[in-house]
Amino acid sequence: MMIKLVATDIDGTLVVDGSANLNPDYFPVFQRLMEKGILVVVASGRGESSIENIMKPIANQITMIAEGGSYVCAKGQTLELHKIPMEIVRELVMDIRSMTECEIMVNGPKCCYVETKDEKFLHWIIEDYHFNVIQVDDLLEVEDEIVKVSLYHPVDAGKQAKQGIFQKWEGRLHLAVSGNEWVDCVMPGINKGTALQKLQQQYGISKEETMVFGDNRNDLEMLEQAVYSFAVENAREEVKEKANYITDSNKNHGVLKVLRQLL
Repeated sequence: MMIKLVATDIDGTLVVDGSANLNPDYFPVFQRLMEKGILVVVASGRGESSIENIMKPIANQITMIAEGGSYVCAKGQTLELHKIPMEIVRELVMDIRSMTECEIMVNGPKCCYVETKDEKFLHWIIEDYHFNVIQVDDLLEVEDEIVKVSLYHPVDAGKQAKQGIFQKWEGRLHLAVSGNEWVDCVMPGINKGTALQKLQQQYGISKEETMVFGDNRNDLEMLEQAVYSFAVENAREEVKEKANYITDSNKNHGVLKVLRQLL
Protein backbone atom coordinates (compact mmCIF):
# COMPACT_ATOMS: atom_id res chain seq x y z
CA MET A 1 0.00 0.00 0.00
CA MET A 2 1.56 3.27 -1.20
CA ILE A 3 -0.66 6.11 0.00
CA LYS A 4 0.01 9.60 -1.37
CA LEU A 5 -3.22 11.35 -0.35
CA VAL A 6 -5.38 11.11 2.78
CA ALA A 7 -8.76 12.89 2.78
CA THR A 8 -11.17 12.98 5.70
CA ASP A 9 -14.51 14.47 6.58
CA ILE A 10 -14.84 16.25 9.96
CA ASP A 11 -18.30 16.05 11.53
CA GLY A 12 -19.37 12.53 12.37
CA THR A 13 -16.01 11.19 11.18
CA LEU A 14 -13.29 12.90 13.21
CA VAL A 15 -15.56 14.53 15.80
CA VAL A 16 -19.15 14.46 17.02
CA ASP A 17 -21.33 16.67 14.79
CA GLY A 18 -20.83 20.35 15.56
CA SER A 19 -17.90 19.88 17.91
CA ALA A 20 -15.02 22.36 17.91
CA ASN A 21 -12.61 19.99 19.61
CA LEU A 22 -10.50 17.41 17.79
CA ASN A 23 -8.52 14.81 19.72
CA PRO A 24 -5.05 16.46 19.85
CA ASP A 25 -3.43 13.09 19.11
CA TYR A 26 -4.45 13.60 15.47
CA PHE A 27 -2.13 16.56 14.91
CA PRO A 28 1.28 14.86 15.26
CA VAL A 29 -0.02 12.00 13.11
CA PHE A 30 -1.13 14.39 10.35
CA GLN A 31 2.21 16.17 10.70
CA ARG A 32 4.18 12.96 10.25
CA LEU A 33 2.07 11.98 7.24
CA MET A 34 2.89 15.29 5.58
CA GLU A 35 6.57 14.86 6.42
CA LYS A 36 6.37 11.54 4.56
CA GLY A 37 5.12 13.44 1.50
CA ILE A 38 1.45 12.51 1.90
CA LEU A 39 -1.07 15.19 0.91
CA VAL A 40 -3.51 15.71 3.80
CA VAL A 41 -6.94 16.97 2.76
CA VAL A 42 -9.76 17.92 5.13
CA ALA A 43 -13.13 17.91 3.35
CA SER A 44 -16.22 19.37 4.98
CA GLY A 45 -19.48 21.18 4.53
CA ARG A 46 -18.00 23.70 6.95
CA GLY A 47 -16.47 26.94 5.75
CA GLU A 48 -12.79 27.81 5.73
CA SER A 49 -12.80 29.63 9.09
CA SER A 50 -14.45 26.69 10.85
CA ILE A 51 -12.02 24.16 9.35
CA GLU A 52 -9.09 26.41 10.25
CA ASN A 53 -10.26 26.57 13.85
CA ILE A 54 -10.64 22.84 14.37
CA MET A 55 -7.37 22.09 12.54
CA LYS A 56 -5.55 25.10 14.01
CA PRO A 57 -2.08 23.57 14.68
CA ILE A 58 -1.73 22.44 11.04
CA ALA A 59 -4.25 24.67 9.23
CA ASN A 60 -1.57 26.43 7.19
CA GLN A 61 -0.15 23.13 5.93
CA ILE A 62 -3.20 21.14 4.85
CA THR A 63 -5.50 21.39 1.84
CA MET A 64 -9.13 22.24 2.62
CA ILE A 65 -12.17 21.19 0.63
CA ALA A 66 -14.70 23.57 2.17
CA GLU A 67 -18.38 24.34 1.66
CA GLY A 68 -19.16 20.83 0.42
CA GLY A 69 -16.65 21.01 -2.43
CA SER A 70 -17.47 24.44 -3.81
CA TYR A 71 -14.39 26.12 -2.30
CA VAL A 72 -10.92 24.56 -2.20
CA CYS A 73 -7.90 26.30 -0.71
CA ALA A 74 -4.39 25.60 0.55
CA LYS A 75 -1.83 27.80 2.29
CA GLY A 76 -3.92 30.90 1.75
CA GLN A 77 -4.41 30.25 -1.95
CA THR A 78 -7.79 29.64 -3.61
CA LEU A 79 -7.62 26.55 -5.82
CA GLU A 80 -11.31 26.17 -6.75
CA LEU A 81 -14.33 28.44 -6.31
CA HIS A 82 -17.76 27.65 -7.74
CA LYS A 83 -20.20 30.54 -7.41
CA ILE A 84 -23.98 30.26 -7.40
CA PRO A 85 -25.63 32.99 -9.52
CA MET A 86 -27.30 35.56 -7.26
CA GLU A 87 -30.71 35.19 -8.92
CA ILE A 88 -30.65 31.51 -7.93
CA VAL A 89 -29.49 32.34 -4.40
CA ARG A 90 -32.34 34.80 -3.92
CA GLU A 91 -34.99 32.46 -5.29
CA LEU A 92 -33.76 29.61 -3.07
CA VAL A 93 -33.67 31.87 0.00
CA MET A 94 -37.30 32.85 -0.59
CA ASP A 95 -38.28 29.19 -0.92
CA ILE A 96 -36.58 28.23 2.35
CA ARG A 97 -38.12 31.23 4.12
CA SER A 98 -41.54 29.71 3.47
CA MET A 99 -40.61 26.52 5.38
CA THR A 100 -41.35 26.17 9.09
CA GLU A 101 -38.63 25.93 11.77
CA CYS A 102 -35.84 26.28 9.19
CA GLU A 103 -32.90 28.65 9.29
CA ILE A 104 -30.93 29.82 6.24
CA MET A 105 -27.21 30.39 5.91
CA VAL A 106 -25.71 31.95 2.78
CA ASN A 107 -22.00 31.27 2.43
CA GLY A 108 -19.24 33.21 0.74
CA PRO A 109 -15.68 31.84 0.66
CA LYS A 110 -14.62 33.76 3.78
CA CYS A 111 -17.81 34.25 5.79
CA CYS A 112 -21.46 33.28 6.06
CA TYR A 113 -24.55 35.44 6.25
CA VAL A 114 -27.66 34.90 8.36
CA GLU A 115 -30.76 36.96 9.02
CA THR A 116 -31.95 34.96 12.03
CA LYS A 117 -32.34 36.56 15.45
CA ASP A 118 -32.37 33.17 17.22
CA GLU A 119 -29.73 33.59 19.94
CA LYS A 120 -29.38 29.86 20.60
CA PHE A 121 -28.73 29.12 16.93
CA LEU A 122 -26.30 32.03 16.62
CA HIS A 123 -24.38 30.94 19.70
CA TRP A 124 -24.14 27.40 18.33
CA ILE A 125 -22.79 28.32 14.90
CA ILE A 126 -20.41 30.96 16.27
CA GLU A 127 -19.12 29.33 19.46
CA ASP A 128 -19.27 25.65 18.50
CA TYR A 129 -18.80 25.64 14.73
CA HIS A 130 -16.68 28.82 14.75
CA PHE A 131 -18.32 30.11 11.60
CA ASN A 132 -17.35 33.64 10.60
CA VAL A 133 -20.92 34.96 10.83
CA ILE A 134 -22.29 38.25 9.55
CA GLN A 135 -25.85 39.11 10.58
CA VAL A 136 -27.88 40.98 7.98
CA ASP A 137 -31.43 42.28 7.86
CA ASP A 138 -32.15 40.75 4.47
CA LEU A 139 -30.28 37.88 2.81
CA LEU A 140 -31.66 39.00 -0.55
CA GLU A 141 -29.40 42.05 -0.36
CA VAL A 142 -26.14 40.19 0.31
CA GLU A 143 -23.39 40.98 -2.19
CA ASP A 144 -20.60 38.40 -2.21
CA GLU A 145 -19.37 35.41 -4.19
CA ILE A 146 -21.87 32.87 -2.85
CA VAL A 147 -20.65 29.28 -2.96
CA LYS A 148 -23.29 27.55 -0.84
CA VAL A 149 -26.75 28.01 0.64
CA SER A 150 -27.52 25.89 3.70
CA LEU A 151 -30.87 24.91 5.15
CA TYR A 152 -30.89 24.17 8.88
CA HIS A 153 -33.54 22.26 10.81
CA PRO A 154 -33.04 21.18 14.44
CA VAL A 155 -34.35 17.63 13.96
CA ASP A 156 -34.36 16.43 10.34
CA ALA A 157 -33.20 18.83 7.65
CA GLY A 158 -33.24 16.12 4.99
CA LYS A 159 -36.92 15.37 5.58
CA GLN A 160 -37.81 19.06 5.56
CA ALA A 161 -35.90 19.61 2.33
CA LYS A 162 -37.62 16.69 0.61
CA GLN A 163 -40.97 18.17 1.54
CA GLY A 164 -39.98 21.73 0.69
CA ILE A 165 -37.28 22.22 -1.94
CA PHE A 166 -35.97 18.93 -3.36
CA GLN A 167 -38.57 18.54 -6.11
CA LYS A 168 -37.97 22.04 -7.45
CA TRP A 169 -34.21 22.33 -6.97
CA GLU A 170 -32.72 18.86 -7.43
CA GLY A 171 -30.84 19.04 -10.72
CA ARG A 172 -30.70 22.83 -10.77
CA LEU A 173 -28.42 22.59 -7.75
CA HIS A 174 -26.64 19.76 -5.95
CA LEU A 175 -28.41 19.18 -2.62
CA ALA A 176 -26.44 17.23 -0.02
CA VAL A 177 -27.65 16.07 3.40
CA SER A 178 -24.96 16.87 5.96
CA GLY A 179 -25.75 15.34 9.35
CA ASN A 180 -29.27 15.53 10.75
CA GLU A 181 -29.50 19.31 10.85
CA TRP A 182 -28.15 20.55 7.51
CA VAL A 183 -28.83 20.37 3.80
CA ASP A 184 -26.17 22.09 1.70
CA CYS A 185 -27.00 23.49 -1.74
CA VAL A 186 -24.15 24.08 -4.21
CA MET A 187 -23.77 24.26 -7.97
CA PRO A 188 -24.71 21.09 -9.88
CA GLY A 189 -21.83 18.70 -10.42
CA ILE A 190 -20.02 20.03 -7.35
CA ASN A 191 -19.35 17.89 -4.30
CA LYS A 192 -16.47 16.69 -2.15
CA GLY A 193 -15.73 13.95 -4.65
CA THR A 194 -15.34 16.27 -7.65
CA ALA A 195 -13.06 18.52 -5.61
CA LEU A 196 -10.95 15.55 -4.53
CA GLN A 197 -10.78 14.26 -8.11
CA LYS A 198 -9.33 17.59 -9.28
CA LEU A 199 -6.68 17.44 -6.56
CA GLN A 200 -5.79 13.91 -7.62
CA GLN A 201 -5.42 15.07 -11.21
CA GLN A 202 -3.38 18.10 -10.17
CA TYR A 203 -0.90 16.02 -8.17
CA GLY A 204 -0.95 12.92 -10.37
CA ILE A 205 -2.36 10.71 -7.61
CA SER A 206 -4.45 7.62 -8.42
CA LYS A 207 -7.39 6.08 -6.57
CA GLU A 208 -5.03 3.25 -5.55
CA GLU A 209 -2.85 5.85 -3.81
CA THR A 210 -5.76 7.55 -2.03
CA MET A 211 -7.33 6.92 1.39
CA VAL A 212 -10.66 8.53 2.32
CA PHE A 213 -12.76 8.60 5.51
CA GLY A 214 -16.44 9.57 5.83
CA ASP A 215 -19.73 8.98 7.59
CA ASN A 216 -22.58 10.72 5.76
CA ARG A 217 -24.30 11.00 2.39
CA ASN A 218 -22.24 14.02 1.39
CA ASP A 219 -19.13 11.80 1.62
CA LEU A 220 -20.34 9.19 -0.87
CA GLU A 221 -18.79 10.74 -3.99
CA MET A 222 -15.51 11.23 -2.14
CA LEU A 223 -15.39 7.57 -1.13
CA GLU A 224 -15.67 6.63 -4.81
CA GLN A 225 -12.35 8.39 -5.44
CA ALA A 226 -10.33 5.98 -3.30
CA VAL A 227 -9.53 2.28 -3.26
CA TYR A 228 -8.86 2.67 0.47
CA SER A 229 -12.28 4.09 1.35
CA PHE A 230 -13.26 3.88 5.02
CA ALA A 231 -16.56 4.46 6.78
CA VAL A 232 -16.52 4.97 10.53
CA GLU A 233 -18.61 2.54 12.54
CA ASN A 234 -21.20 5.23 13.33
CA ALA A 235 -21.70 6.06 9.63
CA ARG A 236 -25.02 5.79 7.81
CA GLU A 237 -25.66 2.35 6.39
CA GLU A 238 -25.46 3.51 2.77
CA VAL A 239 -22.00 4.93 3.51
CA LYS A 240 -20.86 1.66 5.05
CA GLU A 241 -22.12 -0.17 1.98
CA LYS A 242 -20.20 2.18 -0.34
CA ALA A 243 -16.92 2.04 1.61
CA ASN A 244 -14.43 -0.76 1.05
CA TYR A 245 -13.46 -0.82 4.72
CA ILE A 246 -15.00 -0.06 8.12
CA THR A 247 -13.05 1.42 11.03
CA ASP A 248 -14.01 2.22 14.62
CA SER A 249 -16.43 5.04 15.45
CA ASN A 250 -15.60 8.73 15.65
CA LYS A 251 -15.91 8.60 19.44
CA ASN A 252 -13.35 5.79 19.51
CA HIS A 253 -11.07 7.66 17.08
CA GLY A 254 -11.34 5.08 14.31
CA VAL A 255 -9.65 7.32 11.73
CA LEU A 256 -6.67 7.84 14.02
CA LYS A 257 -6.24 4.09 14.42
CA VAL A 258 -6.00 3.63 10.64
CA LEU A 259 -3.70 6.61 10.07
CA ARG A 260 -1.22 5.38 12.66
CA GLN A 261 -0.75 2.27 10.54
CA LEU A 262 0.60 4.48 7.73
CA LEU A 263 3.46 5.80 9.88
